[in-house]
Amino acid sequence: MAENKEQIDFVWKGKDKNGKVINGEISAFSETVARAELRRQSIRVISVKKKPKSLFSKAKATITPKDIAIFARQLATMLSSGVPLVQSFDIIGKGHENPSMAELLLGIKSDIESGDTLAQALSKRPIYFDELFCNLVEAGEQAGVLEGLLDKIATYKEKSESIKAKVKKALTYPIAVLVVAFIVTAILLIFVVPVFKELFDSFGAELPSFTLWVMGLSDWMVAYWYYVVGTIIILVKTFSYFKKRSKPFNYFLDRTMLKLPIIGMILHKSAIARFARTLSTMSAAGVPLVEALASVAGATGNIVYYNAVMQMREDVSTGQSIQYSMLQTKLFPHMVVQMLAIGEESGSIDKMLDKVADFYEEEVDNLVDNLSSLMEPFIMVILGTLVGGLIVAMYLPIFKLGAAVG
Repeated sequence: MAENKEQIDFVWKGKDKNGKVINGEISAFSETVARAELRRQSIRVISVKKKPKSLFSKAKATITPKDIAIFARQLATMLSSGVPLVQSFDIIGKGHENPSMAELLLGIKSDIESGDTLAQALSKRPIYFDELFCNLVEAGEQAGVLEGLLDKIATYKEKSESIKAKVKKALTYPIAVLVVAFIVTAILLIFVVPVFKELFDSFGAELPSFTLWVMGLSDWMVAYWYYVVGTIIILVKTFSYFKKRSKPFNYFLDRTMLKLPIIGMILHKSAIARFARTLSTMSAAGVPLVEALASVAGATGNIVYYNAVMQMREDVSTGQSIQYSMLQTKLFPHMVVQMLAIGEESGSIDKMLDKVADFYEEEVDNLVDNLSSLMEPFIMVILGTLVGGLIVAMYLPIFKLGAAVG
């Protein structure tokens, strides 16, 4: 297994041509490479050491899927403009704002200069370049159409990241509302209500039952808030543990999410859009259908659809028609099946699936916008009920006292 090269920061001390002692910093894959680079600059090396990490140094910038999508587009543009592959990596890497991404690209450039193909260099970094990406690049290199295929990969990555962002927005918006509502309610119960309780105790008057219930809830929160926080942390950790390690839990979770109103529809349509976009890209690259479906399954983003596509792959490998197999899954709409069948008959599967992907991506976009519109009154109702209810509970005794005095 190839090792993923990463540059290391070194501090060095040496002498220039005039014998003057100088020092500085350099990034290289190893101390040997750093010394060689300094000698190339006519510096007589005295010492080279790894740069110590500061406790207050900024965290290393992460490489996001969006960075990879932009890189694919930049490389496609460079190659189609006639810029050589190695020089393209040099230009993109040295001009990148993200130091980690620049490091990654210059490392790939180094591998290519050492004799690796682009696909081989990318496959050494599976964290950033998945099997689908590497397979498509390899197909492009073998067919001699790398720049054209990179353009398709760039479009695929851009569309894929766009739809992921929309689905993420749809899922995080309701959760964010509930978290904010819980935090606001907890602050009021722990810090505000006890102040009113002291005030009402000094009056010695009989309090309304609703106010007494809120005060009792406040007393419980003040006494046991750490249990609440601890329980939430345990639940989050447990959820995260099973999400990473349990296939049955993931299947149950994904299946449940698909049944939710509105959100379930968004997840269904986004999975179909990813399926169509990925299969279209692989079909355009000339990847055989059975081989393509394995990568397509992983790109759907939902374990229910993953299992369905893998079953389709098994059926197709035994000679069954793909459209019949799709109907058997009961997950794909009739329109998608028919479009795929027409594409298969006319020899234009990639174009038909592109149209399907465009349609469902637009559907996801509209559903997310509708969800946002529906959530606004929902937010007002939730926050109004919680915060308004607590305020009413605190002011009811004051109104009662006012009426008594009047």
